[in-house]
Amino acid sequence: MPPRKDRQHMDFGVLLGQAYESFVRQLHAHLAEHGHEMLGASYGYVLRSLAESPRTASQLGEQLGITAQGAAKVVDEMVRHGYLERRPDPADKRAKLLHLAPRGEDMLRTVRDFHAAYEKHLAARIGAAQVATTRTVLTEITDEPTKPGRTRTFRPS
Repeated sequence: MPPRKDRQHMDFGVLLGQAYESFVRQLHAHLAEHGHEMLGASYGYVLRSLAESPRTASQLGEQLGITAQGAAKVVDEMVRHGYLERRPDPADKRAKLLHLAPRGEDMLRTVRDFHAAYEKHLAARIGAAQVATTRTVLTEITDEPTKPGRTRTFRPS
């Protein structure tokens, strides 16, 4: 990585991407320290989605903006590793609802703890006002209008 002073002239999008990659590397290391191996990039989005409410794999895929086949692959992997459970849908006996397994609940709690600690540590390094400004800027970027007819998904593009 270039020295800090050289990043002042780096393209904004590249800097955003590198910041995200650094954050994710640190998150994955934290998860590994707590017994959670991140195998798929979609795990966090799946956990957050199912923490809101149980969903079928098709509903999950639609919410995340991925194909039903892609959702099924992620779900199968997460079930196999003990993060999700399939349970009968009381409204439709043919369907299976996905729920967080206790291991999935623990992983989500570990992720949320990391996020809070990361932000607190960053505030200690650069100041709470700077972190608040960063949140404002990132929120503005993510709230920019999308193309007409395109639905915004929970999962980033």
